[in-house]
Amino acid sequence: MKSNVSGRREFLGMMTAFAAGLPALGAAAAETKISYNPAAKLDVTVTEVELRRNAAGRMLMARIYQPAGAGPFPTVLDLHGGAWNAKDRFAEEPMDRSIASSGVLVVAIDMTRAPEAPYPASVQDANYAVRWLKWKAPTWKGDPSKIGVYGSSSGGHMAELLAMRPRDPRYNAIPLPQGAPKVDATVAYVAMRSPISDTWARYENAEHLKRADMVKNNTTYFKPWDTIHESNPVEILQRHEQVTLVPMLVMQGALDDNMIPPAQKKFAETYKAAGGDIRYELFEGCEHEWVAKEGPQTDRAREMVKQFIARQLNVRRPS
Repeated sequence: MKSNVSGRREFLGMMTAFAAGLPALGAAAAETKISYNPAAKLDVTVTEVELRRNAAGRMLMARIYQPAGAGPFPTVLDLHGGAWNAKDRFAEEPMDRSIASSGVLVVAIDMTRAPEAPYPASVQDANYAVRWLKWKAPTWKGDPSKIGVYGSSSGGHMAELLAMRPRDPRYNAIPLPQGAPKVDATVAYVAMRSPISDTWARYENAEHLKRADMVKNNTTYFKPWDTIHESNPVEILQRHEQVTLVPMLVMQGALDDNMIPPAQKKFAETYKAAGGDIRYELFEGCEHEWVAKEGPQTDRAREMVKQFIARQLNVRRPS
């Protein structure tokens, strides 16, 4: 009888720890290594669930790319681009499927668009989604312990803000539903394609090229206007703000006239000078959205992201 009581207490203690957002199996769980082979080719099941309803009344959805297998799988949150004003969870469908097929749970989310609400609404959505994934990833056999982020263009801008300011009270403003564990929005790593790492340089370039639509995208999102500087990743580093520095991968098109290579390189150098681990890769002959087209450079980008994920998980590719 004593043995049964002791076992029951141990079980209840474990469940209490889990409900509090702590590792349910203590030190043993911390030692568990996630198996990941970036060269794997697995079947992927796609489902959709509701994330949250935003202030404009639109239901933001999450698109779940779940690999076949027992798991647990590394978990990556995809933040779409669209100049803060457009696109949705479908924007990076080919990349998301490719990453998921290697054995990664990929979750692509909708985010609030600038006409619905300006900065920092979309970053709040991203912050919420990280915390939500730490709660929900096991539902789809995902590992919630090291959440990674893949961000494209303006989604890359949000990924950088999310990574550098995980505990910013403005970004943490949306609570999880009642009963959810108490978790923070820290992420383990960030991989990006054409991130807007210098918002001011991008705006000046849009004015220089007389791209009225791009200028309007900025003025719609950055309200009040000074937030274009307050939320500028490179300026955040130049101001020596206290930030969290996670490993980053930046993939940049050499022909990109949206987020120009010199500005992107400047961010990478500034991040490195601040003590951050960052890999900057230039893709020759590529424009801003080159991964939207099939080809060798797109294949290279997909492989690069997978290898980057493997390195963050301390997994060696089989020889």
